[in-house]
Parts: sequence; structure tokens; C-alpha cells
Amino acid sequence: MKRITLDRRALIVTAATVVLAGCQIVPKTTGPSTAPDTGPTPMPSETALPSDDTRHRIALLVPMSGDNGAVGTAIANAANMALLDTNASNLRITTYDTASGARSAAARAVADGNKLILGPLMADNVPAVNAEARPAKVPMITFSNDVSVASADTFVMGHVPGQSITRTVNYARQNGRSSFAAIIPEGEYGQRAELALNSAVQANGGRVVAAERYSRGNTSIVSAAQRLKARGGYDTVLIADGSRLAALAAGELKPGGRGEALLLGTELWSGDAGLTRTSALRGSLFSAVSDARFKRFADSYKTRFGAQPYRISTLGYDAVLLTLNVAKDWRVGRSFPVSALRDPGGFLGLDGPFRFQRSGVIERSMEVREVRDGDIVVVSPAPTTFGG
Repeated sequence: MKRITLDRRALIVTAATVVLAGCQIVPKTTGPSTAPDTGPTPMPSETALPSDDTRHRIALLVPMSGDNGAVGTAIANAANMALLDTNASNLRITTYDTASGARSAAARAVADGNKLILGPLMADNVPAVNAEARPAKVPMITFSNDVSVASADTFVMGHVPGQSITRTVNYARQNGRSSFAAIIPEGEYGQRAELALNSAVQANGGRVVAAERYSRGNTSIVSAAQRLKARGGYDTVLIADGSRLAALAAGELKPGGRGEALLLGTELWSGDAGLTRTSALRGSLFSAVSDARFKRFADSYKTRFGAQPYRISTLGYDAVLLTLNVAKDWRVGRSFPVSALRDPGGFLGLDGPFRFQRSGVIERSMEVREVRDGDIVVVSPAPTTFGG
């Protein structure tokens, strides 16, 4: 990576800004909701947005009610925090509730003159939003991690599972592992995990010798682990699931932590302290974005809103930082300069360095972590630059 274009001072979350938490920076224009007001977002208004001669209009499309309302509210709160922490005065960010219909929310956002859409959260909502945004030439930075929705005007900002697997496989190969096997859940997540494993192993000169599949949500992962152990012929095994099910599989592959196989996890293991209490998982590796800046963010968020933030809420914060970075060379009233998002030097956010590939999919810098007795240790730090 040639350069990180975001001023690092923009990442500082200080107690001094807490007094601003009540400011109505993120107006909401959706219809009534029965969800409680848990953040700084003011009550809905049916009036048109005031005219802006000095501020860019940015739409934030997230669920503010319904099943995912708490997550959407956390993302909106984090976006608000980014404006407050940077003392930004050149952006007007308006939230639109996708829970009542993603396409209608997008239609209102376009009608209100927004030049960029941050969101939606769910990949299923992307086509509906694009149906309104694309004819108006309004690009989108979605919080989804579904790479299939990326395009020339739709950028995927979520944490892509395949990148975590690729980083871990690369590290394992560098440390002498060559024969890989996998325990893969049925469904879309499993398919993508297996594809990432196969691509990473092939690119690094290793071999995938076996894969066993199982139905998520029951103990069939135990049977899959037993079948894989009976087949043998591997020195490394990817368990493509969260820590609870991974512990069940690990108990079969390495009972009591005994055995030569190296176990690999996914980004689903990140933030789970319970990993260290499972002896069979000790020595396992997984990759995730650095948490170095997250604690300060989480502490400030809790002070403002009285609750711990969802880990995914940093996407709202970083999306605003990214927009502010691009806005330095963006004239009010003009179309959003999409080409600026493809800066090969990348950007810096709470979750570390990132950049968008030509496909529109985010590329993140990740660290490799090892599970030990009572601790999780970084064994390979996240790179601070991209390799070109």
C-alpha cells in the first residue's frame, strides 16, 4: 500500500466529545416506529430536508426497527460518533429505516437529493436499493459481506469470511503445513469458506486432501469430525464455524489437545474468550481485523449510549471516515467521485487499513491469532501496508 490517506487523528475517540452525544446530527426521515429511541437519532419527520449549500447529503440505510433494529441503531450511533469525533461540518447524514421496505427507503433517499448511500445492512436488500439508486447514479457502500452484490457502483464493506481464511492458510503454509482438510457446514457460508480454502491452498502450493460436510444447528459436526479423522492424510484442518461447534469437532480431532493436526478457525472466532477454555482448541489459529482501536471506541460508545456496541457497528464509523476522506476533494452538489474509493493506497479506519479492489469488494489487513491456555495471542500482526 503506497499510503494511508486518512488522517490518523480522525480516529481518536475522546471523552471530551461525550457532551455532544445529544446533538441531532443524524436526522431520520422514516415513518413511525414502535422501537425505543436508544440513540441520538431524533424522532421521524415527514418534512423535506433543509437546503444545503455547504454540506454533502449522505443517506444511511439500516434497519432501525424490527429484528435487526438494534444492530442498525448501533451502526447509526457509530456513524454519529464519527461526525462528532471529527467535528465534521460538511456532511448531512440522514438515516432511512429499511425495516419498512428497502426500496421505499432508497426512493426517499434519492428524492431527498442524497449523493451516496451507506448501507444497506443485508445483502438481500441491495438489489431493491439499486433499483432506485442506480438510475439516479447514486453509488452505494453496503455493510453486507456478500461479495456477489459488488459491482462498479456497489462497494462491499463488510468483513468477508474468505479473506480471514486466506490469511490463516497463508500463515500455515509459511510455517510448513501442506496437506489441508476441512469440516464445512452446508449452506452459503460453507460454500464460500470451502472456495476460499481451495483457492488459498492452491495459490500457496499446498493440497486439499479431504472435506467433510455437516448440517448446521445439530451435532452432525461430531460425525463429520469422526469421518475426517478416520480418513487421515492431513496435517491441517479448517473448521468453518463458530467456536461452540468448532469445540465439538476439535474434541474429536484432538481430544484433550493431543494430536499433530493444526486446527484453523474463521473470523467467527473473533471476540470469543470461551475459546481458551477448550483444551482441544489450544494451538489453533484464526485471523481477524485488529482490535487495537476497538476498545477505545467501545468505551466511548458505552459512555454515550449506555450499552456495549455490536462489533459490526464500527462499519458505520469507518464508512463516515471514508466519506470524509473523499469529501476533501468533492464539490457540494456534484456526483460522488466513485473513482476515489479505488485508491490503491487505501484508507485507515477503526478496524485498520482497508481498500476496495476493482471488483468493489473490500480488502482488509488482518492479524493471525493463536489460541493458548487462558489467552489468545497475536502471532502475526496485521500488515500496515498493502502489497500492491
